Amino acid sequence: MRTLKLTIAYDGTRFVGWQRQAEGESIQGLLEDALAKFEGSRVTVHGAGRTDAGVHALGQTASVQLACRHDVVTLTRAINAHLPEDVRVLAVEEAASDFHARFSARRKTYRYRIRNTPVADPFDRAYVWHIPEPLDVGAMREAAATVVGTHDFAAFQSAGGETNGTVRTVWQSEVAGDTAGLVTYEITGDGFLRHMVRALIGTLVEIGRGWRPSSGMIALLRGSTRGDAGPTAPPQGLVLVRVDYH
Repeated sequence: MRTLKLTIAYDGTRFVGWQRQAEGESIQGLLEDALAKFEGSRVTVHGAGRTDAGVHALGQTASVQLACRHDVVTLTRAINAHLPEDVRVLAVEEAASDFHARFSARRKTYRYRIRNTPVADPFDRAYVWHIPEPLDVGAMREAAATVVGTHDFAAFQSAGGETNGTVRTVWQSEVAGDTAGLVTYEITGDGFLRHMVRALIGTLVEIGRGWRPSSGMIALLRGSTRGDAGPTAPPQGLVLVRVDYH
């Protein structure tokens, strides 16, 4: 058996998420079905992160063990031939036998985009959260900076997540805005709890709206409960940018 590392991009709009489920199309399911055609038997694909329904990826990573001997270039082309156009395998690489997309990951980077204009752009509606009222981007930026470091993110975890504790380390947490009304949040950490990024965004938006002070983020990072933080932001603005292994 050989271990392969797959880098995948997808528009998550119409999918039930990464993980295979009883009903609806998933990214994992599509990949497993495509690979089974070459393997001649059922295979299991492990993803670095279980993106939710409606969440996108520029650089999702997956690992799989196969017996088939097709070279990686041929395999990349062949897999894509069996996938819908909104899912693409960008690269297939040979990996060490102990490589695991999820457990070998060291850092993950997510990006969330908000379109802060009076009228929504119909061409980016599937990739942003449209908020028509003005946001204080400076206050959001100040609050986001306090997320950097090692904290207890219990206040930002939705129920149902499979996790070992709620303490995580974040190396980057930045909010940026431009003159076209696009507000972007980017975060890099060693791991993320279920809906953690979207809950952070929901809280940052409340700060931007003036509903809570930017200094309030600090208290939430000391193990507060989920009800103390802001709501979970809609999924379509979120994208998994990359997964780092070194």
